[in-house]
Amino acid sequence: MEPIRTGLRNIVNEVMRAQPPEEAVPLTWPLVCGNDVAQRTRALAFSDGKLTVLVTDPGWRTQLIGFASRYVAVFNELMGPLVQEVRFVAKEHSAVNTHGEAGQAQQSAKQKDG
Repeated sequence: MEPIRTGLRNIVNEVMRAQPPEEAVPLTWPLVCGNDVAQRTRALAFSDGKLTVLVTDPGWRTQLIGFASRYVAVFNELMGPLVQEVRFVAKEHSAVNTHGEAGQAQQSAKQKDG
């Protein structure tokens, strides 16, 4: 297993070295966290050693916080000591209608006609 890991590390280093860290770290996030987590998160920004990751569910955020140090270790293994911290922010779920008042009025009119 170690030769595969070393080969993967070399490939990531080679490809990502051509990118500035602000781009390379977020691009590497899905590889670091795995497919299941990548489907429920999105790397937003990397600056000053801190990666900010958007999480679609506050419950997931709570769980992922417990894995933050593991993710930092994987980043360090793949890219060197660029990432010092992974921050998880929950996506705000708003109850506000995105259509605004006009959309609500149209919806009410349709329901009366229907």
